[in-house]
Amino acid sequence: MSPRPLVFVVGTGRTGSTALSRIFSLHPDILSINELFVSVDGANALPKEPLDGGGFWRVLATPNVIFDAMTANGTPLPEFLYPRVPSRRFTADGTGIPALSLMVLPHLTDDPDELLDALEPEVTSWPARPVARHYEALFDLLAARFGGRVAVERSGHSLEWVPQLRETFPQARFLHMFRDGPDCALSMSRHLGFRSSALVREILESAGVESVLELTPERLQNLPPDLAALLGGFNFDAVRDRAVPVARFGALWSEMIVEGVEHLARIPTEYQMSVKYEELLSSRHSELTRLAEFIGVHPDPEWLRAGAALLDDSKQGAALQLAPDELAELRESCKPGIVALENHY
Repeated sequence: MSPRPLVFVVGTGRTGSTALSRIFSLHPDILSINELFVSVDGANALPKEPLDGGGFWRVLATPNVIFDAMTANGTPLPEFLYPRVPSRRFTADGTGIPALSLMVLPHLTDDPDELLDALEPEVTSWPARPVARHYEALFDLLAARFGGRVAVERSGHSLEWVPQLRETFPQARFLHMFRDGPDCALSMSRHLGFRSSALVREILESAGVESVLELTPERLQNLPPDLAALLGGFNFDAVRDRAVPVARFGALWSEMIVEGVEHLARIPTEYQMSVKYEELLSSRHSELTRLAEFIGVHPDPEWLRAGAALLDDSKQGAALQLAPDELAELRESCKPGIVALENHY
């Protein structure tokens, strides 16, 4: 039996792809998997060595330490669904929230604890095999409950994982979702996850190193006092409130886009497609039809109407509200990413 067709929606994050996950979840032929690889930590989600069922379950269920710290601190990301589930069993500051429960399972069901309990004995009984076979079997389990003959996984901030995903799932297709650079960067500047990333970049630049592994005690002593203070327990409130020029997020967006399109350029054109958020908003039915055809499902008129109704254009052009000087600096910082997109597409 051939594996279930698989599509990855990849992007920088803050592109409108969360709404796309909700739209896909409305289609009876799509199993919409929300934030799987970011939940289980993209760096550790795709080990090269075979795992038995118990090892794979640990990948899925081990709490994400950083996400639990943010939740316990009272500054969870808006993407975290589990903290809003009534009568939930797990807590960030007690048991820890299983990675799979944080964003994946609540996207599928109102009772993620029951679903986690149902999955555990199945998954832990599986034999040792490559991790791709485990994920395919997991998607089969979920499809048996929720339907869907095509699995579509969407994780924000996932462009950097394209090479690993392509190597692990060579038959998968990739849908690259992107957004106007200045608008996307402005949205990043208001998001705690991206603010944390920007802070790490600032710390590395100030310390004169390229990796956190190079942050020796000697290097840390050279940091400005305000940055050094933020490292003590990583105060998420301070990260949220710290003044950071929005152009820094434009540079971050550009870096992610430049690297991402380089990854995508190595994938055959028939295995990839792009969609720009602004074009999805302006041509909802035709763009959703194009997406359905790429995924391999029928663009049912009722689904098109329901999906189009979920799209919100209220934040389109938000960067235009910035002061002229700030907007000019932001546009300049976004230029490398804009040029990379123009050259690729």
